[in-house]
Amino acid sequence: MTRAQLSESIYQEVGLSRNESAELLEMVLGEISTALVRAETVKISSFGSFSVRQKGERIGRNPKTGDEVPILPRKVLVFRPSQLLKARIRGEDVSGMTDEENGAEPTSTSDSL
Repeated sequence: MTRAQLSESIYQEVGLSRNESAELLEMVLGEISTALVRAETVKISSFGSFSVRQKGERIGRNPKTGDEVPILPRKVLVFRPSQLLKARIRGEDVSGMTDEENGAEPTSTSDSL
């Protein structure tokens, strides 16, 4: 799915103009990106959470030559789907389910969108 498709979905479902839908989408994505740059966790109820994790230095191996190569420390983006999203992907009936009933951490209002 692309930004244009998301924007079009907002336009059709919410009833905002196409320009307003695109601006709203950009604002939401911008807020998510900004929070992740600040290393904050972004939790979206019934969808999942995004977080930034620091990976330490380690030794890797070049598969072609077999030489050991140091892999520098870096930050990586991690997505953890909610139990509700996992169930929907598996095709299970999710009517009446909530994330908290399925073992997910409750979200605090200060961290979540």
